[in-house]
Amino acid sequence: MPRNAERRRSWRRFLPPTRRRSGLPRSPLRPILSGHNATFIPDVIWVGLAMFYGGLTQLLAGMWEFRNRNVFGATAFSTYGGFWLSLGVFVVLAEATSLGSGLKGPDVLNSLAWFLLAFAIFNTYMLFWSTRVSVAVFAVFATLEATEILLAIGFFREANGYSPYITHVGGWVGIATAACAWYASAAGVINGMSPERRVLPVGAPLWGRMTVGSSRGSRMRRGREVAGGH
Repeated sequence: MPRNAERRRSWRRFLPPTRRRSGLPRSPLRPILSGHNATFIPDVIWVGLAMFYGGLTQLLAGMWEFRNRNVFGATAFSTYGGFWLSLGVFVVLAEATSLGSGLKGPDVLNSLAWFLLAFAIFNTYMLFWSTRVSVAVFAVFATLEATEILLAIGFFREANGYSPYITHVGGWVGIATAACAWYASAAGVINGMSPERRVLPVGAPLWGRMTVGSSRGSRMRRGREVAGGH
C-alpha cells in the first residue's frame, strides 16, 4: 500500500479528545471522529473541524475561562484546543509537505498512540478534579478517559501488525462520550439562560463543591458556582 494511503487510513480511525464544559456547544468533532473510529463515517472533514472548532474555538474559550478565574475550565479548554491545533497541523504537514517523508512504516500509528497516551495522563487527573464540578462533567471525562486508553492500545496493536478491533471499540466508546458531552452542553446552555432555576439536572459535585471568584477588590462577583453550568 502506498505510504500516503496508509497514513490516510491511520487518520481515519483517530479520535482524540475535545472538551466542552461551559455554555459553548459541544463540538461536532467528537461524534464525527468517533464515527471514523467505528468505521461508518468517511474521512477528511475532521481536519478543518480539528483546527478551527476543536482547536481555535476551544483555545479562545480557554482564554475566556482564565478571565473568569475558572482554573479547571481554562486548563481543559486551552489544553485540548492546543491538542487539536497541533494534531491538525501535524496531519497537514505529514500529508502535504516533504516533512512527511520522515514517517516510515508504523511511525504514524505509533505517533498517534503516544500522542493519545500523553493526553490520557493529563485527562486522568482532570477526571479526578471533575468530581468537584458536576456528575455530568465527570461523565464526560470518564468516558473520554476510556476512549483515549482504548485508542492508544488499538494504535499500538495496529503498529505491531494486529487487527484494528480495539481501535473500533474505542470509536464506539467515543460515541458514548459524545452523548455525555452533548447532554452536558445542552444543560450548560439552558441553565446559563435560566439563572433563577436549573432546567436540566447535571448532578451535584461528588465532593468539595468548586467555586470560582475574584481576588479581593475586583469587580467580579465572588464565589460563582461552576457546578450548575454557568
